[in-house]
Amino acid sequence: MKLIAVNSYEDLSRQAADIMESQIRQKPNSVLGLATGSTPLGCYQELVRRHQASGLDFSEISTFNLDEYYNLPPDNPNSYHYYMNHFFFDHINIDKNATHIPNGMPIDLLTECREYDDLSMKMGGMDVQILGLGITGHIAFNEPDDTFHPETRLVNLNESTIKANGHYFKREGYMPSKAITVGMRFIFNSRLILLLASSNRKAEALERTINGPITPMVPASILQLHPNVIIIADKAALSKL
Repeated sequence: MKLIAVNSYEDLSRQAADIMESQIRQKPNSVLGLATGSTPLGCYQELVRRHQASGLDFSEISTFNLDEYYNLPPDNPNSYHYYMNHFFFDHINIDKNATHIPNGMPIDLLTECREYDDLSMKMGGMDVQILGLGITGHIAFNEPDDTFHPETRLVNLNESTIKANGHYFKREGYMPSKAITVGMRFIFNSRLILLLASSNRKAEALERTINGPITPMVPASILQLHPNVIIIADKAALSKL
């Protein structure tokens, strides 16, 4: 693991955008793995700014997202389909047909999960995979468990995850308790993993990710086994290291 320590969230976002821009310019038809939530948002906003200011070209880029809430339609403002369009895809010259997000309302759950994995493999995996870090140490929605799961699947969300994400939902109790998430095979089939961590709320999870034993109770700890991981973290997230 390579650790890049930065002073602020703004610095984190610029550093992440630098890595993403370099990948896009070196390989214009890159396959990018994208995360949602508050941490990668600044990176996306910076990439939008660079597209508008200097013509950073996304026309040949393909993307795969990590997860989606279960039984939430894509036009719901809290869905990750909406998030990606609203904050990123609508502001760059990407082909929407080349963007892939798990279907939160599948007709055939098992088939669609398998097809999502198969398509990512057919595309050759991710050139760069952005990951956020949950307060439980989860990556994507791979929550603490007794085993690492390789496949895309339906999961029950941890109570702490529901509490942490619940403020995005206007009505109490409206936060979904289930999500569809990619598994560890999808994440590990990436040539570069870019893990972003910001705020002191992530400090304990980051310390356990880097220094703790590899255990499915801290899902991000498995990243110790990947040959090419860059962690960008601000001072607050690094406070326990």
